[in-house]
Amino acid sequence: MEGGKLNSKAFTKIQAVLLVIIILVTMSGGAAYVLLRGPDKPSETIKIGFVGDLDTPMGSACVRGIVLAAEQINAQGGVLGMNFEIVTEDDDSGSMTGSFDVSINALRRLISVDEADFIMSFGGPGLAGIQQEIAFEHKIILIHGGDPRDEMSQKVLDDYDRYKYYFKMGSLLNRTTNCKRAVASVVACRELTGFNKVAVLMNDLGIGEAIFAPDVAGLREFGFDVVYADIMPLTTVDFTSYFVQAEAAGAEILYPIIFANGIPFVKEYCTRQSPMVMWGPACTTPAANDAWNLSAGMCEYVTQNTNPILIRYRVTSKTMSTIEAFEERWGEESNIAAVAAYDFVRFILPDAINRAGTIETEAMIAALEETDIETSRARRFKFTSSHDTLELDPFLDNPIEAYWLDIFCQWQDGVLVPVFPLEIMEELGTTYKFPDWPGPWD
Repeated sequence: MEGGKLNSKAFTKIQAVLLVIIILVTMSGGAAYVLLRGPDKPSETIKIGFVGDLDTPMGSACVRGIVLAAEQINAQGGVLGMNFEIVTEDDDSGSMTGSFDVSINALRRLISVDEADFIMSFGGPGLAGIQQEIAFEHKIILIHGGDPRDEMSQKVLDDYDRYKYYFKMGSLLNRTTNCKRAVASVVACRELTGFNKVAVLMNDLGIGEAIFAPDVAGLREFGFDVVYADIMPLTTVDFTSYFVQAEAAGAEILYPIIFANGIPFVKEYCTRQSPMVMWGPACTTPAANDAWNLSAGMCEYVTQNTNPILIRYRVTSKTMSTIEAFEERWGEESNIAAVAAYDFVRFILPDAINRAGTIETEAMIAALEETDIETSRARRFKFTSSHDTLELDPFLDNPIEAYWLDIFCQWQDGVLVPVFPLEIMEELGTTYKFPDWPGPWD
């Protein structure tokens, strides 16, 4: 391990009371095999394959999460008398420039060479559809998290026999749910500030209107005056023209949907002392405090969506034990991707296997469809009929069944302070603060 990151070319051996962990990398194929065994190696193992860019924060975090989960399962005797074995393939998806060949080959290696029983992937838009077809071709269950488009899960309803192998979970829900959540958060912003004029600015993800239009339409449906809306290239580094146009339109709330160059964006917001409150995903990063450190504190007053895990909010009875176990095992904070991956391997998959009594594909599909279990992030985790993650939000839908994907927090003196849902804000006694420069709040 170097600098807190998994080193795929290292060979380490860690002896614990019940576990021996061996990380072995084949120099030719680039596959990392993480063999997790108890003191008595069972005759069979259940192989869980992960494909992703292992050199990125999300990829390495996912591996840490599933390794920790597998260690814990194996320490308890495994599932159906079998231990979990984690097999990974690096697909370089974080550095792809238009070709999916490397990623496709990595997925096929997991299936045909590594002989994984289940596949986990966090591939984004464009790649997810290809992976769905490969899952059908090989009749293997694919747990996917990374493409929020509704149509990915809609395929399960439209052609069940072909796409039943696809299940959606991770750090992103579908666009309909995300849009609903985003609009509800801006409604809360209006309640806190009294402002109604909104500017919406989004990175061009190559699927523009599919993501952009629903947010704008949703805001207008709730009575907001959307005075400015634009999509900007992912490579944008100078945001002056966008700020000028939003400010000239009289925007009071800036709702950014920005996943690239978010830190420079919030730094420019601070430097120009823009007379708008910023509320939305602009400086989200894998770790809780990264945005503050990377922006040198210039994200002060910015409100961003984040996961309760990152601010150590106890969502379920398992939340804190997961956070603490991750920190003890890896010497660093967990993040959204890590916990999403952990939850599947630690809770959801073992539960389904035990109920199915086998890892046979058809039986496992039926068992996963009936999932109803507490995880680190969900009081009752379920899948919808389209194999999407079911969000039952206590403040938007059902007060008893709750799946919290994220909450909104404002940066105040280097700390993420919850400001939405308002019920959590009231529970914790936090307050919303306006910037200390001139604006419509004066």
